[in-house]
Amino acid sequence: MAIYLPIIYYTTLYFGSPIMNLFTTLQQLVPQQKLSKVAGRLAASRHPYVKRTFIRSFAKAYNVSLDEYERQSLNAYESFNDFFTRELKEDARPIDTTADGIVSPADGVISQLGQINDHKMLQAKGRHYDVGQLLADSEDGRYFADGSFATVYLAPSNYHRVHMPFAGTLTKTRYVPGTLFSVNNTTAANVPDLFARNERLVCMFDTQYGKAAVVMVGAMIVAGIETVATGKIARTDDVQEANHDMRFEKGDELGRFYLGSTAIVILPKAANADWESTMQADSFVKMGQLLGVTNS
Repeated sequence: MAIYLPIIYYTTLYFGSPIMNLFTTLQQLVPQQKLSKVAGRLAASRHPYVKRTFIRSFAKAYNVSLDEYERQSLNAYESFNDFFTRELKEDARPIDTTADGIVSPADGVISQLGQINDHKMLQAKGRHYDVGQLLADSEDGRYFADGSFATVYLAPSNYHRVHMPFAGTLTKTRYVPGTLFSVNNTTAANVPDLFARNERLVCMFDTQYGKAAVVMVGAMIVAGIETVATGKIARTDDVQEANHDMRFEKGDELGRFYLGSTAIVILPKAANADWESTMQADSFVKMGQLLGVTNS
C-alpha cells in the first residue's frame, strides 16, 4: 500500500502536464478505497511529527498562503484534516447580493456549466452524463431533465468548505457509494460518466423555484465528506438516504471535503437560470461570487 502514496502524491502535483496521462491510467490500477482509507488515517492523525510533516509538505508543494484564513500559523492546526478544512476570516468571502442570484458554492475553477439537455449534462468536451445517474434517482433525474447546472472543481490549494449557492430548505441527503477517480479536467476528459461513478453526497432542497440540488463529489484520496446536517458520512456499500428539514440562507456553510473535490449545483427548468457571460469552463471563482441569476 505504501508504494502508491508517493506515486499519487507526486503525479497529483503536476496537473495539466503530460504525466497526467499516466495519472489517469494509474487510477484504474490502484486500490482506490483502501488508498483513501490509509490517507484518511494519516490526515486525521494528531501525532506531532505526522501532522507537521503533512501540513508543511502540502503547504510548500501548493504554495498555500494563510493570509485569508482565521488561523495564520501552520502550527495552529491539530491535524492535516484540520488544516485542509481551515476556516476563512469572517469577511474574506462577501456573498453577492444580486436579487435572485446563484453564487459559487466554493473556491475553485468552473469545470463546466450550462443547460441540461434531455437529461444530459456536459462533463468535458465531447462527454456527457445523465443527471438521474448523478443523483442516483430516476424520478429526480426526470425533474431536472431540462434544467441547468454548474460544476466547480476544488483544487488542492483551495478553501475546501462548500456553501449554499441559493437559499432553501434541505429535505433529503443521499449518500451514493462509488469509485474514487480524481476529478481534475484531464480525468474528466478521459473517464466516462466520471461524476456519476464517483462516491458522492446528493443534497436536495426546496427553493422558491422548486427542487434544487447540490452534489458533493468525492475523488482520489478523499478521506470523507461532511455536512452540517449529517456530520461526517460513514462509507458503506449501499445508498444511504436521510430526510431533513433544515433551512439555509445563501452563503451558509453546507459541508466540507476531507481532501478533494467537486461541487455541482443543479437547478430545475423553472429556475430559468441565466449564467453570467464571464462564467465559462476554466474560469476561476471564489465562494459567494455571482454565477448567474434565476428568472422564475
